[in-house]
Amino acid sequence: MVTRMSKFRIAISIFLLFLCAPRSFPLDMSDAGSTLADVFEWATDDNEGLTTFRSLNIPVGGRSESLGSACTALCDDISFFDYNPAASSVLPQTELAVFHNAWIADSAMETISATSRDGNFGYGAQVKCFYVPFSEYNLYGDRVGGSYYTETSATLNASYNFLAGYDFKGLAVGVNTRFSWRGVPDYTDNQTDEIISGSGLEQSALAVMADLGVLLRFNFLKNFADRNPNLSFGLSLNNAGAAFTGFGSSVGIDDPLPTRLSVGAAYRVFAPILLTAEIRKPLNFMDFSSSGALSIASGMEISVTRFFNFDMGFLVQGGNPRISMGSGFLVKAFQMNVNYTFDLTSSQNPVNHISLSAKVKLGDKGRSEIQDQVDAYYINGLRLYAEGDLDGAIVQWNLAIALDKRFDPAIDAKVAAIRFQNAKQAIMDMQKLDISISGKKSE
Repeated sequence: MVTRMSKFRIAISIFLLFLCAPRSFPLDMSDAGSTLADVFEWATDDNEGLTTFRSLNIPVGGRSESLGSACTALCDDISFFDYNPAASSVLPQTELAVFHNAWIADSAMETISATSRDGNFGYGAQVKCFYVPFSEYNLYGDRVGGSYYTETSATLNASYNFLAGYDFKGLAVGVNTRFSWRGVPDYTDNQTDEIISGSGLEQSALAVMADLGVLLRFNFLKNFADRNPNLSFGLSLNNAGAAFTGFGSSVGIDDPLPTRLSVGAAYRVFAPILLTAEIRKPLNFMDFSSSGALSIASGMEISVTRFFNFDMGFLVQGGNPRISMGSGFLVKAFQMNVNYTFDLTSSQNPVNHISLSAKVKLGDKGRSEIQDQVDAYYINGLRLYAEGDLDGAIVQWNLAIALDKRFDPAIDAKVAAIRFQNAKQAIMDMQKLDISISGKKSE
């Protein structure tokens, strides 16, 4: 029998094994990549690459990337920031997470996120930074400068889940406000090889944008016991705003942002099997005729045990198929995810990279304790109802409703009990009337 400590050691060992792995696998799949890319040549997008702040399209990594980034409707963890801002109002616990995505050509994305909620109001914040090493050489091949090209984003989130109840899980609506900064390092003078102060600032840029999202969750053909809904639909508009460049001289409008409209669905077929899919449409608000082509994403998660799950995903964007897979390990309050992605950005030179995430669950602010008390009142009401004490049952159900005004089982049971009482009283009144009439006739 595997002990808790053994599970912990196994999970940590596997996680460290991936952590110490190289940034990319020496996996030569050029022939397979070329063949697969040719299959999706029909999806090639002539308008791909026309937007600025391209790092906004790079997934933070971990579980969401393993699922093919098809998370607009799923959004059941802290990865929601990049997919659907409505999700913070439905997450069960306060979460803090860090992400590392080893992207291509020594570039990387580092992210830290935090989210919490009070009742049906959710909120959170995220900071992520994409960086690429920058080296400058003169005409003689001598290295004369070195720094980093960066794109840093800070996001604030707020959302609310309307009409949330036991049967209908509510309609969640959310918004992200995001500020992004593109930092370009100063470059040198070709004649003197001296760094020109402020030269990078002229090419740097500031972007201000917003995300809007809607999330609808309910049960459909559910064949397992779980209070969480098994079907959800999501709709979101991401990165809608404008970018400004030319700081240090005259400020001007930069290229359009990578704005996109996404619609998706997530369905838990059985308790251990989750399917998710979505369609995305890039939008160019400066020139709608230059908007990108549709892209599709899908993912599947298999929960092998309570503390281990396996994920896989597929994304086609701009004719470039991306295959991903990963796994997650739950150790008490800590969730760790490792992802591997095979990205056919180039059919002749496919890219392979790893991303990691680690998050900690910091509790639910007493919501589970309240729910346990609601359940206790409800069960007590059922017991009293079975014993024929309708008044006592209604008192217990009123206590449950006072703690959770949309706890449908107690509401329905109370209505049924009151109707039964009314019917019983009506029958008793009719019996009294019959007795009265019979007495008068006998006289």
